Amino acid sequence: MQKISVLLFLAWVCFLFYAGIALFTSGFLLTRLELTNHSSCQEPPGPGPLPWRSQGEPGACWMAARFSRVVLVLIDALRFDFAQPQRSHVPGEPSVSLPFLGKLGSLQRILEIQPHHARLYQSKADPPTTTMQRLKALTTGSLPTFIDAGSNFASYAIVEDNLIKQLTSAGRRVVFMGDDTWKDLFPGAFSQAFFFSSFNVRDLHTVDNGIMEHLYPTMDSGEWDVLIAHFLGVDHCGHKHGPHHPEMAKKLSQMDQVIQGIVERLENDTLLVVIGDHGMTKSGDHGGDSELEISAALFLYSPTALFLRAPPEEPEVVPQISLVPTLALLLGLPIPFGNIGEVMAELFSAVEDSQPHSSALAQATALYLNAQQVFRFLHTYSAAAQDLQVEEFHRLNNLFSKASADYLRLLQSPQGAEAALQTVITELQEFLRGVRAMCIESWARFSLVRMAGGAALLAAACFLCLLIAQWATSPGFHLRPLLLIPVAWGLAGVVVCAGLLATTELKLDPVVLGAVAAMGSVLHILWKAWAGWGSKRPLAALLPIPRPVLLLLLIRFAAFFSDSFVVAEARAIRFLLGSLILLLVAQLHWEGKLLPPKLLTIPRFSAPTGPSRHKGTHALGLGVGLLLCIRLAGLFHRCPEETPACHSSPWLSPLASMVGGRAKNLWYGACVGALVALLAAVRLWLRRYGNLKSPEPPVLFVRWGLPLMVLGTAAYWALSSGADEAPPRLRALVTGASVVLPRAVAGLAASGLLLLLWRPVTALAEATMGAPRMRTVLTPFSGPPTSQADLDYVVPQIYRHMQEEIRGRLERTKSQGPLTVAAYQLGSVYSAAMVTALTLLAFPLLLLHAERISLVFLLLFLQSFLLLHLLAAGIPITTSGPFTVPWQAVSAWALMATQTFYSTGHQPVFPTIHWHAAFVGFPEGHGSSTWLPALLVGANTFASHLLFADSGLCFGSLHPPQAPHGLEGIRPQVHF
Repeated sequence: MQKISVLLFLAWVCFLFYAGIALFTSGFLLTRLELTNHSSCQEPPGPGPLPWRSQGEPGACWMAARFSRVVLVLIDALRFDFAQPQRSHVPGEPSVSLPFLGKLGSLQRILEIQPHHARLYQSKADPPTTTMQRLKALTTGSLPTFIDAGSNFASYAIVEDNLIKQLTSAGRRVVFMGDDTWKDLFPGAFSQAFFFSSFNVRDLHTVDNGIMEHLYPTMDSGEWDVLIAHFLGVDHCGHKHGPHHPEMAKKLSQMDQVIQGIVERLENDTLLVVIGDHGMTKSGDHGGDSELEISAALFLYSPTALFLRAPPEEPEVVPQISLVPTLALLLGLPIPFGNIGEVMAELFSAVEDSQPHSSALAQATALYLNAQQVFRFLHTYSAAAQDLQVEEFHRLNNLFSKASADYLRLLQSPQGAEAALQTVITELQEFLRGVRAMCIESWARFSLVRMAGGAALLAAACFLCLLIAQWATSPGFHLRPLLLIPVAWGLAGVVVCAGLLATTELKLDPVVLGAVAAMGSVLHILWKAWAGWGSKRPLAALLPIPRPVLLLLLIRFAAFFSDSFVVAEARAIRFLLGSLILLLVAQLHWEGKLLPPKLLTIPRFSAPTGPSRHKGTHALGLGVGLLLCIRLAGLFHRCPEETPACHSSPWLSPLASMVGGRAKNLWYGACVGALVALLAAVRLWLRRYGNLKSPEPPVLFVRWGLPLMVLGTAAYWALSSGADEAPPRLRALVTGASVVLPRAVAGLAASGLLLLLWRPVTALAEATMGAPRMRTVLTPFSGPPTSQADLDYVVPQIYRHMQEEIRGRLERTKSQGPLTVAAYQLGSVYSAAMVTALTLLAFPLLLLHAERISLVFLLLFLQSFLLLHLLAAGIPITTSGPFTVPWQAVSAWALMATQTFYSTGHQPVFPTIHWHAAFVGFPEGHGSSTWLPALLVGANTFASHLLFADSGLCFGSLHPPQAPHGLEGIRPQVHF
């Protein structure tokens, strides 16, 4: 029953943590209401009749169509400067030569030869800059919220009105080829489709080659009205190599050839749109809101003249969602209902009619239709959601009324009103931009109440764990009665909350109900602790944390409330960790464990004893070694977006992105050397404590399985770093080995962990009477503990087992003298299994990272061993009672986990998520499965925390084993 109580308590604690996280994220991850209303030609976009030149023409809906066909070329991650020309070198200025500059030369040639037929814009995307959210914005004209980023790799069908739905409703033939994300967003919407898997970010060519195989034949067939081609090579090249790699130049040159081929096949009634859904950072990632990520290229071209004026010297900056209403009106379609973008007015100039008045009136008409549609959406949304700013909403309402009245007045007397037309255009643009700004601000509001409630619930859960840990050491403590009262309190809280919500006719929120249940269940424990503070348990006894360590923990906690501290968290963590190490060394000195006593307390002519000096020097060396490891780990860092002057470590990139065979070979040798050093260190440690002498299966696996894992990892690195240079006849072999090797390493690791679970603890016992006899003593689980010693240590169980095994021999040989029993591996009886498990877990996690991260993993192990030995130096050997882990160790362990998180190239932002980890062992993707890639990416992201959580169990080995008394006739010899 005790085990069941413990499991129930752990389940309760998990419920508290999950309820707190869910409540916090419900206030932090932004959402908005998605309306299912749709625009149609039968209904006007707003109050009043349709404006000038909107009726009575073939193909007219709200406005007469200017184009009957559109070719949309979506080049994923086409950053704006990728499309800029490479400027000629100016004397006196430093020359800039980047691989991606000037590779889209066809765009510049068209702009120079046909300035009235083409235009290049700088398109500004709204964060998050992930592909699914950008596709949603490019088809609906609305703004995705932050929570949408979680659906980037598990997309769902768009329920809002969008361009694809309007095209299919109008009977247009839409042909798609490229990224299969569109299949999930618009199921069954295409008359013809060629989908290709998009998740493998290491594959640069499959999607692009598949598109080019069908692109030109489809255009030549003429069986299409809208052709969409979504290329992924540029985006994948950025993820794999970064934008400054020569491969990026090759992919952009390939895209340039594609654009040239499309331009040669265009007809006069066709519009070409080349656009990037987002940009990329200097490291090739995206997802955030930095300038390089939100800045994308937009190029428009038509064989017929589009613009009255030549292109400006500097490209105009337009919001990305402005493309949606622009394409809708150019194709004679209704603007999607939820669009808040602004039409690109210059595209509606009457080029065939050179009169300025006609051009200005056409622009005003397009803007008026756009404003009517946005005004209708605004009123519908405000009535349904009621989360828009009231004052700003009324101001925009009055602005639209004035602009609408001015426009209708101009329609009645159109002559001689150029100045009035410009005023109307300005008013309509101000209205549209004001609506967009208001929606951005309203949909970016956080629920501070929910965030505070979630943080308070998480703090209460942590405090509960601390209370139970303190109460569990008191005699007579029983966990089962403690679990019944919280359940009753939690149910009472749910009933009260549900009743209040029902009486007020508010919507029942499962997240709020779960949080109320969690808080209600913990209130009783908190009240009990509060009532007992004054009389029974003072605060100092409840929080047995040294004040310097408590100060470091408070600084670490306060860091999450400071923007500047979060930006510099990687450096701050190293500072706090180094300070804690110095504090531990100083504490050992204060307690007389680091250096000999002061000379004043020693006789004048006496010298310190050798062992004390040696031990002090050893502990001091441990501290210096830890500080050195922290400094070396700091060389592996990735700069946050907020520090543009910072330069990220080039060692975080994979070897495949390196240019130069000799440098790549040297780094490969260093990475394999780190693997061999890691294996050698673990084996030497196990051999020193006698853990490689046993014939048990886990020990045999350590001898032979770990070297095989090192060999498989090194071979996989060799293949992945040189896969692009492999001869064509060996490509299939390389691809097969890239699948088999990582899976084999993971399988070996899983087998080793299963063996450890089967026989986790082993020790050797040797009786020296007569012929030496050595056997393995196992301590498998044999039911609930029967004594306090069973609860405290495993070693006493081994001693009793040894006593029972040789009791008969002892009685038979009493007359011959005492029997000597040697016990091996007792000193590492706890830690040997943990170190082995840690090593087995490290290899598959290391495979999910770039090759050069193996050096960081080696530093991780060194830091762990050095810290364990430094902490062991401060633990008295004669400590009685249950072993407790010191707070200094817990704090140092947590800080080292966070430090390694940053050293492995991670940052707490979307662009730095290592998506490539999902394809280690699965280069062809995962099909429709999402849980396995999510597991691999999660393991890559939290690898340091997983490893430090596992190695943290080694704290149990800090306390030396204690042999029970009363073994008469046996002279024990413990070998560590």
